[in-house]
Amino acid sequence: MDLVIRDARVIDGTATPSYRADVAVRDGRIAEIHPEHAPGPRPSAARTLDAGGLALSPGFVDMHAHSDLALLRDPDHSAKAAQGVTLEVLGQDGLSYAPVDDRTLAEVRRSITGWNGDGSDIDFDWRTVGEYLDRLDRNFGGRGIAVNAAYLIPQGTVRMYAVGWDDRPATDAELTRMKELVARSMTEGAVGMSSGLTYTPGMYADDAELTALCRVVARHGGYYCPHHRSYGAGALEAYEEMVRLTRTAGCALHLAHATMNFGVNEGKAPELLGLLDRALDSGADISLDTYPYTPGCTTLVAMLPSWASEGGPESILARLADDTTAARIRHAMEVVGADGCHGVPIEWDTIEISGVSVPGLDAYVGRTVAESARLRGEEPWVTARRLLLEDRLGTTILQHVGHEENVRQIMRHRVHTGGSDGILQGDKPHPRAYGTFPQYLGRYTRELGILTLEECVAHLTSRPAARLGLTDRGHVREGYRADLVLFDPSTVAAGSTFEQPRTLPFGIPHVLIDGRFVIEDGRRTQVLAGRSVRSAPRG
Repeated sequence: MDLVIRDARVIDGTATPSYRADVAVRDGRIAEIHPEHAPGPRPSAARTLDAGGLALSPGFVDMHAHSDLALLRDPDHSAKAAQGVTLEVLGQDGLSYAPVDDRTLAEVRRSITGWNGDGSDIDFDWRTVGEYLDRLDRNFGGRGIAVNAAYLIPQGTVRMYAVGWDDRPATDAELTRMKELVARSMTEGAVGMSSGLTYTPGMYADDAELTALCRVVARHGGYYCPHHRSYGAGALEAYEEMVRLTRTAGCALHLAHATMNFGVNEGKAPELLGLLDRALDSGADISLDTYPYTPGCTTLVAMLPSWASEGGPESILARLADDTTAARIRHAMEVVGADGCHGVPIEWDTIEISGVSVPGLDAYVGRTVAESARLRGEEPWVTARRLLLEDRLGTTILQHVGHEENVRQIMRHRVHTGGSDGILQGDKPHPRAYGTFPQYLGRYTRELGILTLEECVAHLTSRPAARLGLTDRGHVREGYRADLVLFDPSTVAAGSTFEQPRTLPFGIPHVLIDGRFVIEDGRRTQVLAGRSVRSAPRG
Protein backbone atom coordinates (compact mmCIF):
# COMPACT_ATOMS: atom_id res chain seq x y z
CA MET A 1 0.00 0.00 0.00
CA ASP A 2 1.05 3.61 -0.60
CA LEU A 3 -0.90 5.03 2.33
CA VAL A 4 -2.98 3.81 5.24
CA ILE A 5 -5.33 6.22 7.00
CA ARG A 6 -5.57 4.69 10.44
CA ASP A 7 -8.55 4.81 12.79
CA ALA A 8 -10.81 7.08 10.77
CA ARG A 9 -14.51 7.66 11.31
CA VAL A 10 -15.65 6.61 7.86
CA ILE A 11 -18.67 8.47 6.50
CA ASP A 12 -18.92 6.60 3.23
CA GLY A 13 -21.45 8.66 1.24
CA THR A 14 -24.35 6.22 1.56
CA ALA A 15 -26.06 8.17 4.42
CA THR A 16 -25.80 5.04 6.60
CA PRO A 17 -24.17 5.30 10.06
CA SER A 18 -20.46 5.96 10.17
CA TYR A 19 -17.96 3.37 11.39
CA ARG A 20 -14.32 3.15 12.47
CA ALA A 21 -11.84 1.71 9.99
CA ASP A 22 -8.42 1.78 8.45
CA VAL A 23 -8.50 2.83 4.80
CA ALA A 24 -5.60 1.83 2.56
CA VAL A 25 -4.73 3.53 -0.74
CA ARG A 26 -2.70 2.12 -3.62
CA ASP A 27 -2.14 3.61 -7.09
CA GLY A 28 -4.67 6.36 -6.51
CA ARG A 29 -7.53 4.09 -5.46
CA ILE A 30 -9.00 2.74 -2.25
CA ALA A 31 -7.43 -0.70 -2.03
CA GLU A 32 -8.73 -1.90 1.33
CA ILE A 33 -11.16 -0.87 4.06
CA HIS A 34 -10.51 -2.68 7.33
CA PRO A 35 -13.26 -1.94 9.87
CA GLU A 36 -12.50 -1.79 13.56
CA HIS A 37 -12.58 -5.26 15.16
CA ALA A 38 -12.60 -6.97 11.75
CA PRO A 39 -10.62 -10.25 11.67
CA GLY A 40 -7.26 -10.44 9.96
CA PRO A 41 -4.25 -8.16 9.96
CA ARG A 42 -4.65 -4.41 9.59
CA PRO A 43 -3.19 -3.03 6.35
CA SER A 44 0.27 -1.55 6.36
CA ALA A 45 1.88 0.90 3.96
CA ALA A 46 4.89 3.01 3.12
CA ARG A 47 3.14 5.84 4.95
CA THR A 48 0.60 5.80 7.77
CA LEU A 49 -1.59 8.75 8.70
CA ASP A 50 -3.22 8.54 12.13
CA ALA A 51 -6.67 10.02 11.61
CA GLY A 52 -7.17 10.28 15.36
CA GLY A 53 -10.92 9.89 14.95
CA LEU A 54 -11.28 12.50 12.20
CA ALA A 55 -14.13 11.91 9.80
CA LEU A 56 -13.10 10.46 6.44
CA SER A 57 -15.50 11.09 3.56
CA PRO A 58 -15.44 11.09 -0.23
CA GLY A 59 -14.27 14.31 -1.81
CA PHE A 60 -16.96 16.96 -2.17
CA VAL A 61 -18.45 17.75 -5.58
CA ASP A 62 -19.25 21.36 -6.38
CA MET A 63 -22.19 21.00 -8.75
CA HIS A 64 -22.21 24.69 -9.67
CA ALA A 65 -18.77 26.28 -10.07
CA HIS A 66 -17.47 29.30 -11.97
CA SER A 67 -13.79 28.30 -12.01
CA ASP A 68 -13.61 28.02 -15.81
CA LEU A 69 -10.57 30.33 -16.00
CA ALA A 70 -9.50 30.22 -12.34
CA LEU A 71 -8.32 26.63 -12.73
CA LEU A 72 -6.13 27.73 -15.63
CA ARG A 73 -4.59 30.78 -13.94
CA ASP A 74 -4.25 29.66 -10.31
CA PRO A 75 -2.32 26.48 -9.46
CA ASP A 76 -3.16 26.94 -5.77
CA HIS A 77 -6.96 27.29 -6.02
CA SER A 78 -7.33 26.96 -2.26
CA ALA A 79 -10.76 28.58 -2.54
CA LYS A 80 -12.04 25.12 -3.43
CA ALA A 81 -9.26 22.70 -2.48
CA ALA A 82 -9.25 23.84 1.17
CA GLN A 83 -13.00 23.18 1.39
CA GLY A 84 -12.50 19.53 0.46
CA VAL A 85 -13.80 20.02 -3.07
CA THR A 86 -12.20 17.43 -5.35
CA LEU A 87 -14.44 17.96 -8.40
CA GLU A 88 -16.08 21.08 -9.85
CA VAL A 89 -18.71 21.26 -12.58
CA LEU A 90 -17.95 24.16 -14.95
CA GLY A 91 -19.73 25.74 -17.92
CA GLN A 92 -22.62 26.99 -15.81
CA ASP A 93 -25.53 29.35 -16.48
CA GLY A 94 -25.32 29.00 -20.24
CA LEU A 95 -22.15 31.08 -20.67
CA SER A 96 -18.60 29.78 -20.94
CA TYR A 97 -15.68 29.54 -23.34
CA ALA A 98 -16.38 26.46 -25.51
CA PRO A 99 -17.54 25.70 -28.11
CA VAL A 100 -16.63 28.99 -29.81
CA ASP A 101 -15.20 30.55 -32.92
CA ASP A 102 -13.04 33.68 -32.77
CA ARG A 103 -16.03 36.07 -32.83
CA THR A 104 -17.97 34.17 -30.18
CA LEU A 105 -14.95 33.87 -27.92
CA ALA A 106 -14.42 37.64 -27.96
CA GLU A 107 -18.09 38.23 -27.19
CA VAL A 108 -18.39 35.73 -24.38
CA ARG A 109 -15.17 36.99 -22.77
CA ARG A 110 -16.71 40.44 -22.70
CA SER A 111 -20.07 39.18 -21.47
CA ILE A 112 -18.80 37.37 -18.39
CA THR A 113 -15.87 39.54 -17.37
CA GLY A 114 -17.64 40.00 -14.05
CA TRP A 115 -17.61 36.25 -13.45
CA ASN A 116 -14.11 35.30 -14.54
CA GLY A 117 -12.15 38.43 -15.43
CA ASP A 118 -11.50 39.49 -19.01
CA GLY A 119 -9.10 36.62 -19.63
CA SER A 120 -6.23 38.86 -20.75
CA ASP A 121 -3.91 36.60 -18.74
CA ILE A 122 -5.13 33.42 -20.48
CA ASP A 123 -3.94 31.89 -23.75
CA PHE A 124 -7.25 30.88 -25.33
CA ASP A 125 -5.70 28.17 -27.47
CA TRP A 126 -8.89 26.09 -27.69
CA ARG A 127 -12.17 26.42 -29.54
CA THR A 128 -14.01 23.13 -28.90
CA VAL A 129 -15.10 21.47 -25.66
CA GLY A 130 -12.64 18.66 -26.23
CA GLU A 131 -9.80 21.13 -26.69
CA TYR A 132 -10.78 22.98 -23.51
CA LEU A 133 -10.78 19.73 -21.53
CA ASP A 134 -7.42 18.84 -23.07
CA ARG A 135 -6.12 22.23 -21.98
CA LEU A 136 -7.14 21.52 -18.39
CA ASP A 137 -5.21 18.25 -18.50
CA ARG A 138 -2.00 19.76 -19.90
CA ASN A 139 -2.10 23.00 -17.92
CA PHE A 140 0.89 24.25 -15.94
CA GLY A 141 3.40 22.45 -18.09
CA GLY A 142 1.42 19.22 -18.23
CA ARG A 143 1.04 18.94 -14.45
CA GLY A 144 -2.75 19.44 -14.59
CA ILE A 145 -5.01 21.55 -12.37
CA ALA A 146 -5.74 21.90 -8.68
CA VAL A 147 -8.96 19.86 -8.56
CA ASN A 148 -10.91 17.73 -11.04
CA ALA A 149 -13.35 19.40 -13.42
CA ALA A 150 -16.35 18.35 -15.50
CA TYR A 151 -17.99 20.60 -18.09
CA LEU A 152 -21.50 21.54 -19.19
CA ILE A 153 -22.17 22.84 -22.72
CA PRO A 154 -23.26 26.49 -22.30
CA GLN A 155 -26.45 26.91 -24.32
CA GLY A 156 -26.17 30.70 -24.41
CA THR A 157 -22.71 30.44 -25.93
CA VAL A 158 -24.00 27.91 -28.47
CA ARG A 159 -26.78 30.32 -29.46
CA MET A 160 -24.30 33.19 -29.63
CA TYR A 161 -22.19 31.06 -31.99
CA ALA A 162 -25.03 29.94 -34.29
CA VAL A 163 -27.59 32.78 -34.07
CA GLY A 164 -25.88 35.80 -32.53
CA TRP A 165 -27.51 38.26 -30.14
CA ASP A 166 -30.88 38.70 -31.85
CA ASP A 167 -34.08 38.20 -29.87
CA ARG A 168 -35.85 35.91 -32.35
CA PRO A 169 -36.52 32.25 -33.02
CA ALA A 170 -33.67 30.31 -34.57
CA THR A 171 -34.05 29.34 -38.21
CA ASP A 172 -34.08 25.67 -39.14
CA ALA A 173 -30.49 25.93 -40.31
CA GLU A 174 -29.41 27.66 -37.09
CA LEU A 175 -31.15 25.05 -34.95
CA THR A 176 -29.46 22.30 -36.93
CA ARG A 177 -26.11 23.99 -36.31
CA MET A 178 -26.79 24.26 -32.57
CA LYS A 179 -27.76 20.59 -32.39
CA GLU A 180 -24.52 19.68 -34.18
CA LEU A 181 -22.49 21.74 -31.72
CA VAL A 182 -24.22 20.12 -28.75
CA ALA A 183 -23.79 16.60 -30.15
CA ARG A 184 -20.11 17.14 -30.88
CA SER A 185 -19.50 18.63 -27.45
CA MET A 186 -21.19 15.69 -25.75
CA THR A 187 -19.04 13.21 -27.67
CA GLU A 188 -15.97 15.20 -26.62
CA GLY A 189 -16.76 14.69 -22.94
CA ALA A 190 -19.32 17.23 -21.73
CA VAL A 191 -21.62 15.84 -19.04
CA GLY A 192 -24.66 17.87 -20.07
CA MET A 193 -25.88 21.33 -21.03
CA SER A 194 -26.52 24.46 -18.99
CA SER A 195 -28.69 27.50 -19.66
CA GLY A 196 -28.93 30.99 -18.25
CA LEU A 197 -32.51 31.87 -19.10
CA THR A 198 -32.33 35.29 -17.48
CA TYR A 199 -29.07 36.03 -19.35
CA THR A 200 -28.73 37.07 -22.97
CA PRO A 201 -28.60 35.62 -25.54
CA GLY A 202 -29.60 32.24 -24.07
CA MET A 203 -32.87 33.63 -22.75
CA TYR A 204 -34.01 34.31 -26.33
CA ALA A 205 -34.47 30.56 -26.93
CA ASP A 206 -38.06 29.37 -26.78
CA ASP A 207 -39.16 26.05 -25.31
CA ALA A 208 -39.19 24.30 -28.68
CA GLU A 209 -35.55 25.21 -29.27
CA LEU A 210 -34.51 24.14 -25.78
CA THR A 211 -36.43 20.88 -26.10
CA ALA A 212 -34.68 20.05 -29.37
CA LEU A 213 -31.27 20.62 -27.77
CA CYS A 214 -32.22 18.63 -24.67
CA ARG A 215 -33.15 15.68 -26.88
CA VAL A 216 -29.57 15.69 -28.19
CA VAL A 217 -28.21 15.85 -24.64
CA ALA A 218 -30.44 12.97 -23.57
CA ARG A 219 -29.34 10.83 -26.52
CA HIS A 220 -25.78 11.14 -25.26
CA GLY A 221 -26.66 10.34 -21.65
CA GLY A 222 -26.29 13.87 -20.27
CA TYR A 223 -28.47 16.14 -18.17
CA TYR A 224 -29.89 19.65 -18.54
CA CYS A 225 -28.91 22.23 -15.91
CA PRO A 226 -30.94 25.42 -16.32
CA HIS A 227 -30.73 28.69 -14.50
CA HIS A 228 -34.39 29.06 -15.37
CA ARG A 229 -36.45 32.07 -16.39
CA SER A 230 -37.34 33.45 -12.97
CA TYR A 231 -36.35 33.04 -9.34
CA GLY A 232 -38.76 35.83 -8.38
CA ALA A 233 -42.28 36.72 -9.49
CA GLY A 234 -42.61 33.75 -11.84
CA ALA A 235 -40.44 31.25 -9.98
CA LEU A 236 -42.92 28.38 -9.61
CA GLU A 237 -44.04 28.70 -13.21
CA ALA A 238 -40.38 28.72 -14.32
CA TYR A 239 -39.62 25.55 -12.36
CA GLU A 240 -42.70 23.89 -13.80
CA GLU A 241 -41.63 24.91 -17.31
CA MET A 242 -38.25 23.18 -16.89
CA VAL A 243 -39.86 20.00 -15.53
CA ARG A 244 -42.33 19.88 -18.41
CA LEU A 245 -39.71 20.69 -21.04
CA THR A 246 -37.25 18.01 -19.94
CA ARG A 247 -39.95 15.36 -19.60
CA THR A 248 -41.02 16.10 -23.17
CA ALA A 249 -37.39 15.79 -24.27
CA GLY A 250 -36.75 12.67 -22.21
CA CYS A 251 -33.79 14.41 -20.56
CA ALA A 252 -32.61 14.34 -16.96
CA LEU A 253 -33.00 17.66 -15.15
CA HIS A 254 -30.70 19.27 -12.60
CA LEU A 255 -31.98 22.58 -11.24
CA ALA A 256 -29.19 25.09 -10.68
CA HIS A 257 -29.09 27.07 -7.40
CA ALA A 258 -32.69 26.07 -6.69
CA THR A 259 -33.85 28.97 -4.56
CA MET A 260 -37.09 30.84 -3.89
CA ASN A 261 -36.09 34.49 -3.56
CA PHE A 262 -37.59 37.97 -3.20
CA GLY A 263 -40.50 38.96 -0.99
CA VAL A 264 -43.06 37.33 -3.27
CA ASN A 265 -41.61 33.89 -2.46
CA GLU A 266 -41.11 34.07 1.28
CA GLY A 267 -42.34 30.81 2.79
CA LYS A 268 -43.01 29.18 -0.58
CA ALA A 269 -40.36 26.45 -0.50
CA PRO A 270 -43.03 23.79 0.24
CA GLU A 271 -44.80 24.69 -3.00
CA LEU A 272 -41.61 24.14 -5.00
CA LEU A 273 -40.82 20.89 -3.21
CA GLY A 274 -44.37 19.64 -3.74
CA LEU A 275 -44.07 20.33 -7.45
CA LEU A 276 -40.80 18.37 -7.59
CA ASP A 277 -42.14 15.49 -5.50
CA ARG A 278 -45.13 15.04 -7.77
CA ALA A 279 -42.84 14.92 -10.80
CA LEU A 280 -40.40 12.53 -9.12
CA ASP A 281 -43.21 10.23 -8.03
CA SER A 282 -44.46 10.04 -11.60
CA GLY A 283 -41.04 9.01 -12.93
CA ALA A 284 -39.16 12.25 -13.66
CA ASP A 285 -35.37 12.25 -13.27
CA ILE A 286 -34.65 15.43 -11.29
CA SER A 287 -31.95 16.70 -8.96
CA LEU A 288 -31.00 20.16 -7.73
CA ASP A 289 -28.23 22.08 -6.02
CA THR A 290 -28.20 24.96 -3.55
CA TYR A 291 -25.71 27.10 -1.65
CA PRO A 292 -26.21 27.54 2.14
CA TYR A 293 -26.61 31.33 2.16
CA THR A 294 -29.46 33.75 1.55
CA PRO A 295 -27.87 36.39 -0.76
CA GLY A 296 -27.31 35.66 -4.42
CA CYS A 297 -24.46 36.83 -6.63
CA THR A 298 -24.37 37.88 -10.28
CA THR A 299 -23.47 40.90 -12.43
CA LEU A 300 -25.12 44.31 -12.34
CA VAL A 301 -25.80 44.22 -16.08
CA ALA A 302 -27.83 41.05 -15.57
CA MET A 303 -30.49 43.16 -13.83
CA LEU A 304 -31.39 44.97 -17.07
CA PRO A 305 -34.44 44.05 -19.14
CA SER A 306 -33.62 41.58 -21.89
CA TRP A 307 -34.54 44.00 -24.68
CA ALA A 308 -31.82 46.34 -23.44
CA SER A 309 -29.24 43.58 -23.86
CA GLU A 310 -30.11 42.55 -27.39
CA GLY A 311 -27.12 42.86 -29.70
CA GLY A 312 -24.45 42.31 -27.07
CA PRO A 313 -22.24 44.45 -24.83
CA GLU A 314 -21.63 47.37 -27.17
CA SER A 315 -25.35 47.69 -27.86
CA ILE A 316 -26.04 47.68 -24.12
CA LEU A 317 -23.54 50.47 -23.53
CA ALA A 318 -25.02 52.52 -26.37
CA ARG A 319 -28.52 52.22 -24.88
CA LEU A 320 -27.28 53.19 -21.42
CA ALA A 321 -25.51 56.23 -22.86
CA ASP A 322 -28.69 57.46 -24.55
CA ASP A 323 -30.83 59.43 -22.08
CA THR A 324 -34.17 58.49 -23.62
CA THR A 325 -33.42 54.77 -23.78
CA ALA A 326 -31.85 54.83 -20.32
CA ALA A 327 -35.11 56.30 -18.97
CA ARG A 328 -37.02 53.36 -20.49
CA ILE A 329 -34.58 50.92 -18.87
CA ARG A 330 -35.03 52.63 -15.52
CA HIS A 331 -38.82 52.43 -15.76
CA ALA A 332 -38.64 48.72 -16.60
CA MET A 333 -36.37 48.03 -13.65
CA GLU A 334 -37.87 50.24 -10.96
CA VAL A 335 -41.58 50.21 -11.84
CA VAL A 336 -42.48 47.24 -14.04
CA GLY A 337 -39.95 44.67 -12.83
CA ALA A 338 -37.44 43.66 -15.51
CA ASP A 339 -37.04 40.03 -16.54
CA GLY A 340 -33.34 40.42 -15.68
CA CYS A 341 -34.44 41.01 -12.08
CA HIS A 342 -36.89 38.10 -12.22
CA GLY A 343 -39.97 40.23 -12.78
CA VAL A 344 -39.61 42.07 -9.45
CA PRO A 345 -39.11 45.88 -9.25
CA ILE A 346 -35.52 46.35 -8.19
CA GLU A 347 -34.75 47.43 -4.63
CA TRP A 348 -31.44 49.26 -4.75
CA ASP A 349 -30.78 48.76 -1.06
CA THR A 350 -30.53 45.00 -1.71
CA ILE A 351 -27.90 45.39 -4.45
CA GLU A 352 -24.39 45.40 -2.94
CA ILE A 353 -21.40 45.98 -5.23
CA SER A 354 -18.93 43.11 -4.72
CA GLY A 355 -16.41 43.78 -7.46
CA VAL A 356 -15.42 46.14 -10.26
CA SER A 357 -13.24 45.60 -13.31
CA VAL A 358 -11.92 49.11 -13.93
CA PRO A 359 -9.32 50.54 -11.52
CA GLY A 360 -10.47 53.61 -9.66
CA LEU A 361 -14.02 52.41 -8.97
CA ASP A 362 -13.16 50.59 -5.74
CA ALA A 363 -15.10 53.07 -3.60
CA TYR A 364 -18.32 51.39 -4.73
CA VAL A 365 -17.28 47.97 -3.43
CA GLY A 366 -18.90 46.84 -0.19
CA ARG A 367 -21.72 49.38 -0.42
CA THR A 368 -25.22 49.00 -1.76
CA VAL A 369 -26.20 51.06 -4.77
CA ALA A 370 -28.61 52.96 -2.53
CA GLU A 371 -25.85 53.76 -0.02
CA SER A 372 -23.44 54.96 -2.72
CA ALA A 373 -26.22 57.10 -4.18
CA ARG A 374 -26.90 58.73 -0.82
CA LEU A 375 -23.21 59.52 -0.40
CA ARG A 376 -23.19 61.09 -3.87
CA GLY A 377 -26.44 62.97 -3.32
CA GLU A 378 -28.17 61.39 -6.30
CA GLU A 379 -30.86 58.82 -7.10
CA PRO A 380 -29.81 55.15 -7.14
CA TRP A 381 -30.49 54.70 -10.85
CA VAL A 382 -28.07 57.52 -11.65
CA THR A 383 -25.37 55.76 -9.63
CA ALA A 384 -26.10 52.36 -11.18
CA ARG A 385 -26.11 53.76 -14.70
CA ARG A 386 -22.84 55.59 -14.18
CA LEU A 387 -21.21 52.45 -12.75
CA LEU A 388 -22.37 50.27 -15.64
CA LEU A 389 -20.93 52.72 -18.15
CA GLU A 390 -17.66 53.45 -16.36
CA ASP A 391 -17.02 49.79 -15.49
CA ARG A 392 -17.90 48.65 -19.02
CA LEU A 393 -20.50 46.18 -17.64
CA GLY A 394 -17.88 44.35 -15.53
CA THR A 395 -19.49 45.00 -12.12
CA THR A 396 -20.44 42.07 -9.87
CA ILE A 397 -23.08 42.28 -7.15
CA LEU A 398 -24.49 40.52 -4.12
CA GLN A 399 -28.28 40.51 -4.15
CA HIS A 400 -29.77 40.29 -0.65
CA VAL A 401 -33.15 38.80 -1.52
CA GLY A 402 -33.17 35.28 0.00
CA HIS A 403 -35.11 33.69 2.86
CA GLU A 404 -33.48 31.48 5.49
CA GLU A 405 -36.43 29.11 5.96
CA ASN A 406 -36.63 28.49 2.21
CA VAL A 407 -32.89 27.69 2.20
CA ARG A 408 -33.28 25.21 5.07
CA GLN A 409 -36.30 23.42 3.65
CA ILE A 410 -34.84 22.97 0.18
CA MET A 411 -31.54 21.56 1.47
CA ARG A 412 -33.43 18.76 3.22
CA HIS A 413 -34.93 17.47 -0.02
CA ARG A 414 -34.26 13.92 -1.22
CA VAL A 415 -32.59 15.05 -4.49
CA HIS A 416 -30.59 17.96 -3.07
CA THR A 417 -26.86 18.40 -3.74
CA GLY A 418 -24.39 21.15 -2.91
CA GLY A 419 -23.15 23.83 -5.28
CA SER A 420 -21.23 26.98 -4.40
CA ASP A 421 -22.09 29.14 -7.43
CA GLY A 422 -18.83 30.72 -6.36
CA ILE A 423 -17.64 33.73 -8.36
CA LEU A 424 -13.98 34.24 -7.48
CA GLN A 425 -13.61 37.69 -9.07
CA GLY A 426 -13.96 41.02 -7.33
CA ASP A 427 -12.61 42.69 -4.22
CA LYS A 428 -15.44 41.38 -2.07
CA PRO A 429 -16.82 38.15 -3.54
CA HIS A 430 -19.66 36.18 -2.03
CA PRO A 431 -18.30 34.10 0.89
CA ARG A 432 -19.91 30.99 -0.62
CA ALA A 433 -16.95 30.78 -3.02
CA TYR A 434 -14.68 29.91 -0.08
CA GLY A 435 -17.18 28.55 2.44
CA THR A 436 -20.06 26.54 0.98
CA PHE A 437 -19.02 23.03 1.99
CA PRO A 438 -17.76 23.71 5.54
CA GLN A 439 -20.86 25.89 5.98
CA TYR A 440 -23.02 22.85 5.27
CA LEU A 441 -20.99 20.65 7.65
CA GLY A 442 -20.59 23.22 10.40
CA ARG A 443 -23.52 25.59 10.60
CA TYR A 444 -26.32 23.55 9.04
CA THR A 445 -25.31 20.10 10.31
CA ARG A 446 -23.46 20.48 13.62
CA GLU A 447 -25.02 23.73 14.86
CA LEU A 448 -28.57 23.68 13.48
CA GLY A 449 -29.15 19.96 12.94
CA ILE A 450 -30.88 20.48 9.62
CA LEU A 451 -29.11 17.35 8.33
CA THR A 452 -27.29 14.54 10.08
CA LEU A 453 -23.59 14.33 9.31
CA GLU A 454 -24.10 11.19 7.25
CA GLU A 455 -26.95 12.79 5.30
CA CYS A 456 -24.95 15.93 4.65
CA VAL A 457 -21.96 13.99 3.31
CA ALA A 458 -24.23 12.03 0.97
CA HIS A 459 -25.69 15.29 -0.36
CA LEU A 460 -22.17 16.54 -1.13
CA THR A 461 -20.66 13.34 -2.54
CA SER A 462 -22.61 10.32 -3.75
CA ARG A 463 -25.67 12.20 -4.97
CA PRO A 464 -23.75 14.52 -7.28
CA ALA A 465 -21.53 11.64 -8.43
CA ALA A 466 -24.65 9.72 -9.41
CA ARG A 467 -26.02 12.70 -11.36
CA LEU A 468 -22.70 12.95 -13.20
CA GLY A 469 -22.76 9.24 -14.00
CA LEU A 470 -19.49 8.56 -12.16
CA THR A 471 -19.11 4.93 -11.16
CA ASP A 472 -15.86 5.20 -9.22
CA ARG A 473 -16.32 8.39 -7.20
CA GLY A 474 -18.65 9.59 -4.48
CA HIS A 475 -18.21 6.73 -1.99
CA VAL A 476 -15.55 5.45 0.35
CA ARG A 477 -15.52 2.02 -1.22
CA GLU A 478 -12.85 -0.45 -2.29
CA GLY A 479 -11.86 0.11 -5.92
CA TYR A 480 -13.04 3.71 -5.95
CA ARG A 481 -10.74 6.64 -6.61
CA ALA A 482 -9.04 7.94 -3.50
CA ASP A 483 -10.60 11.40 -3.66
CA LEU A 484 -10.95 11.83 0.10
CA VAL A 485 -11.47 14.46 2.78
CA LEU A 486 -10.46 14.24 6.43
CA PHE A 487 -12.29 16.76 8.63
CA ASP A 488 -13.11 17.32 12.27
CA PRO A 489 -16.91 17.28 12.74
CA SER A 490 -16.58 19.19 16.01
CA THR A 491 -14.72 22.18 14.53
CA VAL A 492 -15.30 22.27 10.76
CA ALA A 493 -16.63 25.68 9.78
CA ALA A 494 -16.51 28.28 7.06
CA GLY A 495 -13.91 30.94 7.72
CA SER A 496 -15.22 33.22 4.99
CA THR A 497 -17.65 35.97 5.92
CA PHE A 498 -19.22 38.85 4.03
CA GLU A 499 -16.61 41.12 5.62
CA GLN A 500 -13.65 38.76 5.00
CA PRO A 501 -14.82 36.56 2.13
CA ARG A 502 -11.45 35.01 1.21
CA THR A 503 -10.74 33.45 4.62
CA LEU A 504 -10.12 29.70 4.34
CA PRO A 505 -12.19 27.20 6.34
CA PHE A 506 -11.38 25.56 9.65
CA GLY A 507 -11.30 21.88 10.56
CA ILE A 508 -10.31 20.32 7.22
CA PRO A 509 -6.67 19.23 7.67
CA HIS A 510 -6.32 16.78 4.77
CA VAL A 511 -7.67 16.51 1.22
CA LEU A 512 -6.55 13.88 -1.29
CA ILE A 513 -7.16 13.56 -5.02
CA ASP A 514 -6.21 10.23 -6.59
CA GLY A 515 -4.46 9.38 -3.34
CA ARG A 516 -2.23 12.46 -3.43
CA PHE A 517 -2.37 15.14 -0.76
CA VAL A 518 -3.52 18.50 -2.13
CA ILE A 519 -4.15 19.74 1.43
CA GLU A 520 -1.88 18.32 4.12
CA ASP A 521 -1.95 19.39 7.77
CA GLY A 522 -4.17 22.29 6.75
CA ARG A 523 -1.80 23.66 4.11
CA ARG A 524 -1.93 23.60 0.34
CA THR A 525 0.74 21.37 -1.17
CA GLN A 526 2.21 21.89 -4.63
CA VAL A 527 0.42 18.80 -5.96
CA LEU A 528 -1.72 19.29 -9.08
CA ALA A 529 -3.75 16.10 -9.13
CA GLY A 530 -6.82 17.47 -10.92
CA ARG A 531 -7.81 16.40 -14.42
CA SER A 532 -10.84 16.71 -16.69
CA VAL A 533 -13.64 14.27 -15.90
CA ARG A 534 -15.39 13.35 -19.14
CA SER A 535 -18.60 11.57 -19.91
CA ALA A 536 -18.40 8.22 -21.62
CA PRO A 537 -19.20 8.45 -25.37
CA ARG A 538 -22.78 7.51 -26.26
CA GLY A 539 -25.27 8.07 -29.04
